[in-house]
Amino acid sequence: MSRNLTTSAVDRQNVLNNPYALAEIERAASIQGIPFEGKSVLLKEQVAAFFEVTTRTIDNYIERHGDELLHNGYEVLRGVRLKALKASLPSMSSGREMDFVTKTTVLGVFDFRAFLNLAMLVSESERAKLLRQVILDVVIDTINSRSGGGTKFVNQRDEDYLQAAFAEGGYRKQFTDALRDGVEMGHFKYAVYTDKVYVSIFKEKAREYRKLLKLEKTDNVRTTFYAEVLDLIAAYECGFADVLNQEVARMGRKLRPLEVDALFKGFERLAHWKPLVEKARMKMASRDLAFRDALHIQLKEYVAPVQREDFERFIGEKSKEFAVRLEEAKDVMRRLKDRS
Repeated sequence: MSRNLTTSAVDRQNVLNNPYALAEIERAASIQGIPFEGKSVLLKEQVAAFFEVTTRTIDNYIERHGDELLHNGYEVLRGVRLKALKASLPSMSSGREMDFVTKTTVLGVFDFRAFLNLAMLVSESERAKLLRQVILDVVIDTINSRSGGGTKFVNQRDEDYLQAAFAEGGYRKQFTDALRDGVEMGHFKYAVYTDKVYVSIFKEKAREYRKLLKLEKTDNVRTTFYAEVLDLIAAYECGFADVLNQEVARMGRKLRPLEVDALFKGFERLAHWKPLVEKARMKMASRDLAFRDALHIQLKEYVAPVQREDFERFIGEKSKEFAVRLEEAKDVMRRLKDRS
């Protein structure tokens, strides 16, 4: 999917919240700044020179996108901190911007994160355009390399996935058993009512989701769901299984499709689902855009920047290949069995 960093605040923040991509971009860019408080910072004049634009242009972007830039590392120095910056200048090469710093009482500086933020905003600069392409290439390469060469199953790297998947399997059986024993319909009823669950939660049928993620025919859709989505599907399926079984017992017979449809409609409208569904939609829409470059059109209003902790969770030090987690789980279960 084509990304336009100059117009998409979500795409910009997804880059800036990804510590692994930032480290690679910083190495690739090799931007030399002023040492300050354990990092390097750049002055407005230095940034303008790099992008080959005027300082007034930089001022315009600060004025229009000040909150975003401040959130991502731009700051205005005064007092003691400004004096500390000035104290580091004698070791720097002389220049007009350095002369200016020694005289000013208020100074805006960009750390590397804020500098990248600005690079993703400045549309007038050819250098910024080239840097944006580097940014996109590095982000894609970093996510792919850290997820084991592909993002289709990046969800399985989460430490919560294995438990959610195991639990969901049991609840799935309750659901299919209830459909088998309580619904007067052929075998395709399992696909029909599974799709009803999917549409209720994330507004897509299984085949639509499969197409968007470019899954193979042999891929099981549920093995690509995030743990929170699996938990909600499990809650839907075991909950509706109970509702269906109660209605079958009350009627003393299997239910016809229209009766089951009405029962499900009432079930999904229960107020307690709303906050859980909203959360699941946001997680799926936001993570799939950031990690899988997949935009769920029906959920686009739920897209938000992925936070740093999610990058840690799925491609960071906390993440692991599913096979490794499965082997660790086997070891734990084996030890528990030996103790008993």
